[in-house]
Amino acid sequence: MLISGALEKARLYIETHSKEKESDKRGKFEKGPCITISRETGAGADIISQKLIEILQKYKKENLPDWTIFDKNLIEKVLEDHHLPRTLSEIFDEKKYSAMISFASELLAGQPSIHSLVYKTTQTILSLAEIGNVIIVGRGGNIVTSNLPNAFHVRLVSTIEDRIKHVKEVYGFDSKQATDFLKKDDQARKNYISTYFHKQIDDPLLYQLTINTHRFNYDQSAELIADAVMTNFPKYFNISHE
Repeated sequence: MLISGALEKARLYIETHSKEKESDKRGKFEKGPCITISRETGAGADIISQKLIEILQKYKKENLPDWTIFDKNLIEKVLEDHHLPRTLSEIFDEKKYSAMISFASELLAGQPSIHSLVYKTTQTILSLAEIGNVIIVGRGGNIVTSNLPNAFHVRLVSTIEDRIKHVKEVYGFDSKQATDFLKKDDQARKNYISTYFHKQIDDPLLYQLTINTHRFNYDQSAELIADAVMTNFPKYFNISHE
């Protein structure tokens, strides 16, 4: 059956494996790898993730779930898991991390605190990683899954010029708007990781692989990640050992 859109694919992934969990038929699927991608804004994570999925899917073993990406739609999964109102998707954002917002949302609106939503996201990431064959973009996924043996962590970086160009193409910004967007978004991600996980997002020791997408184009970057993952987890893929 053809399914259009990342969110629809993610929902199918969730639905299929939630039923599997409920029926406790764990023998049907092995646990596949979990890839986390941390990125500088505009480094091409969206395109690379899609290309990576296409490569990994070709070599997937039949008893493993289809490869699925959770990036922006991860918010939808969090809300679904924890029966939270959909309007909270506007509140739960890497850019909105301050204790003041957290306190105000609880006190004035009776909504879960930002800390509570981060905790629920952590639970969701771990649940997805337990199933495997999943790519988790952002939200501190590499830190959350750092102790899992099936996790592989990637960081994408690039030059400011390349990143500005990418943001302009994606959002239709002019150069000034793109530059301002990059600065704010990069800082927000740093704040999110330092505030909730007490780590520095650009610490190279948090990743198995860091790729400069100025030096490697998006196709090459996806191939590099795929090769590294299949080399580290060969039992999950139909690959030749010649």
